[in-house]
Amino acid sequence: MEIKAVKFRKDGFYTQPMVFGGEEGMDKFDHNVRYRGSMQNYLIDTGKDVILVDTGFPAGTPEEAPDDKSMGFTGKDICSYMEAFAALGYKKEQVTKILLTHRHSDHSGEISSFPNAKIYVNAEELGAEELKGVENLVPVTFTDGPYYNFPEAQKIQDGIWMIKAKGHTRGNSIVIVEMDGLFYMIHGDISYVDEAIYENKLSVVYDDLAAARVTQDLIREFIRKHPTVYCGTHTPQGYENLEAKRVMDLDNPVPTVFAEVDFSSVEASGKYVCQICGYVYDPAEHDGVAFEDLPDDWKCPRCKQGKDKFNKA
Repeated sequence: MEIKAVKFRKDGFYTQPMVFGGEEGMDKFDHNVRYRGSMQNYLIDTGKDVILVDTGFPAGTPEEAPDDKSMGFTGKDICSYMEAFAALGYKKEQVTKILLTHRHSDHSGEISSFPNAKIYVNAEELGAEELKGVENLVPVTFTDGPYYNFPEAQKIQDGIWMIKAKGHTRGNSIVIVEMDGLFYMIHGDISYVDEAIYENKLSVVYDDLAAARVTQDLIREFIRKHPTVYCGTHTPQGYENLEAKRVMDLDNPVPTVFAEVDFSSVEASGKYVCQICGYVYDPAEHDGVAFEDLPDDWKCPRCKQGKDKFNKA
């Protein structure tokens, strides 16, 4: 069995208030501290099956144009998700399963591009707008009992488990792959950067804060008891951990490399992109109303986050 990263954005960032401020408040942290960001999902090649964990942004999602007030930036395009997938040497017809961590379109964007894949998704996510009209959905109800200290899990096949991990969304899941004596924990947005797990902080992005705290406590307990390679979606630490087979040690954090940021090079289009779920606000689709003219209490139609979570595109 082999796990590979599907890399499609680089050179992003996430500010300290965004990734640390979920419980204590954003004002307790420094907006000028920016951790490295990127975008990648993961592919599991078992030798028999090709399994994807999430499927990136939908084709055509515009690149963001952040400024010094932006809380985060998913990164500059390397290529589309489908181009990154093809670059690994696979064809879309080979994919037999997609394990969806949650509904947001930066994780579910290309699930319909794989004609032979069954799409495993927490049953609580089935009504999501991002999944409307999608065929081959397999509801996951976590009926296989506990997985170590996690109370609810479902075995996908030998060595591959989906774990209920409510918080970021109410139907959030993580995937654990057992291989060569290690536990590869593949997640969507449990944390945007690894520093949040080392420091035991929650991000400001969640549907259920209390559940997010329970999930993070369970994850940290698991990591302390099992050799875990922590593979995230929004930071290059995810694929760096994977490629180095680096086991997370909560008492000895990997030294932080801060983001290098240049705000001068991108021209804005008038569109705005939600950096949480990937929703694109296009004034042309909203009677010409500019994003800046929306009420201060306007929320993203998909993930219900505020205007401060949007970047220019």
